[in-house]
Amino acid sequence: QVQLVESGGGLVQAGDSLRLSCAASGRTFSNYAMGWFRQAPGKDREFVAAISWSGGVTRYADSVKGRFTISRDNAKNTVYLLMNSLKPEDTAVYHCAARPGTIASSWSLYADWGQGTQVTVSS
Repeated sequence: QVQLVESGGGLVQAGDSLRLSCAASGRTFSNYAMGWFRQAPGKDREFVAAISWSGGVTRYADSVKGRFTISRDNAKNTVYLLMNSLKPEDTAVYHCAARPGTIASSWSLYADWGQGTQVTVSS
């Protein structure tokens, strides 16, 4: 099991940027693909981005492609989500998740989850 703690959320204005961090502990971080998901009130959990164990492969939801960048630092056991040009529709609780093996965009394939960090974008 991997323990995950997100940070970096907050209240920003449309067009601003935020960088989320997810610190991992427990198992060998570099063995895990990592994903970011978000959930807005009254909506289903939504895939945002994912990255392979090496960082060599990334995948993004169409809604964030070109604005968000996922990266990882295996030496620091941390995955990041840089969010640029934020929009009010990006408002949600953002969770990071870990899964052993290959990258995936379905939340049901991730076994370990953080508690989440709130991102609120005002118009």
